[in-house]
Amino acid sequence: MAHRTVIVTGASDGIGAAAARALRDRGDHVVVVGRSPAKTRAVAQSIGADSFVADFARLADVRGLAADLLEHYPQIDVLANNAGGILGSREITVDGNEKTFQVNHLAPFLLTNLLRDRLIESGARVINTSSVANARFARFDIDDVHAENGYSENRAYGNAKLANILFTAELHNRFFERGISTAAFHPGIVATGFATGSTSLMRHLYRSVFKVFLVSPEQGADTLVWLATTVPGVDWVSGAYYDKRSIARANPLAYDTTLAARLWDLSAELVGLPVESR
Repeated sequence: MAHRTVIVTGASDGIGAAAARALRDRGDHVVVVGRSPAKTRAVAQSIGADSFVADFARLADVRGLAADLLEHYPQIDVLANNAGGILGSREITVDGNEKTFQVNHLAPFLLTNLLRDRLIESGARVINTSSVANARFARFDIDDVHAENGYSENRAYGNAKLANILFTAELHNRFFERGISTAAFHPGIVATGFATGSTSLMRHLYRSVFKVFLVSPEQGADTLVWLATTVPGVDWVSGAYYDKRSIARANPLAYDTTLAARLWDLSAELVGLPVESR
């Protein structure tokens, strides 16, 4: 496993930073990606990793990040799409997308596709951080991905986390035979600052007496690290959704193959990629 190149987004804090540290300790060449220049640089320096800064609320940043990664790394063995979080009130990005949907789904969708040829050449695995919120809060409507009707922070986050699983399934369907293995996972309810910008029940949960039941960032990163370091097809099933290293039950919509294909095509349109046949 030594000398692999592993890219971890959302790695300036929380489970991303914990995963980056664990993978670096295992001998991987880790690339830390974060939104905050200072925090991202600090994590990278502390573990001897490379770093890049990108704000996933701006798709131009994602395109710039992809170009930089392609320039610097002739092989990419693992792409961990971990950036995201539950955000505040409904907001439209400069790209015209609802912000929670863009940061959690569209940005990693775009990054993965811009790196796709390199990932195929490398026989890479793509790991997408989802959440149990996909089952608890999602009320997904493919015709209202920008949440114009009935917005709530929890619903927007649940929908985006369901989109992560649908993306994982469709990525497997389209590219597993060409060399990409993929999985989504729930990290647990982790003691991090991911809900800091939210006013929802999740933020209050993180600050309440219930915080004693939260898992550490290292515990939250465990399944990500396991997926990144074990063998797809032997230790885990490509295209599946995991919790605590085991296949987990997701929202019933996560198993709708027609919906997964429709979401892929819509996502491609929203980020300016060509719509390709399966």
